[in-house]
Amino acid sequence: MCTLIVAAIILAAGSSKRLGRPKQNIVLAGQTLLQRAVRTAFQAGLSPRVVVTRETSCPVVDTQTEAEFVMNPNPEEGIASSIRCGIAALSSTAVAGAVIMTCDQPAVTATHLRGLCADEARITGSRYAHTNGVPAYFPRESFAELLRLKGDSGARILLQSAHSISAEELELDIDTEQDLDRARALFRSDPHEQS
Repeated sequence: MCTLIVAAIILAAGSSKRLGRPKQNIVLAGQTLLQRAVRTAFQAGLSPRVVVTRETSCPVVDTQTEAEFVMNPNPEEGIASSIRCGIAALSSTAVAGAVIMTCDQPAVTATHLRGLCADEARITGSRYAHTNGVPAYFPRESFAELLRLKGDSGARILLQSAHSISAEELELDIDTEQDLDRARALFRSDPHEQS
């Protein structure tokens, strides 16, 4: 468990244009991708768990007992708008920082998330595909910078020179049907599972 009070912000407001259907509701190995992300954050000891979603999405009901949902009123702006919504939802909490993660990286583990928040004062990203990305830990001192983010590049600029933990398995994210096929093969899921 993280020894600090560290939140999870789970980004689930994307339009899933390439996949053609809401990816957060895709079932993989008996769980939706969103359930899987929330449960992994829970297992890592991250709390509160804030899920940023869009108005048209339909989160699976039993996930709501383990997370609070925040609607992004402007998801078309891109990932930065979801990050701002998640950080704003933490404004009245006493968290030391937050792990920002997506719901479409099924290989994320609780152990990896705990490792990201091991140093309370340091931004720490995940290193895969020759770059730093999410999931990533941001100390509270960086929240003001996160609230100033714009567009669809997310927190990439803050992660460029940040400390990172290698996690090449996180290169697999679910953007296309081919990605989903790879994930189902990896996690031995029923190929007939749908939303």
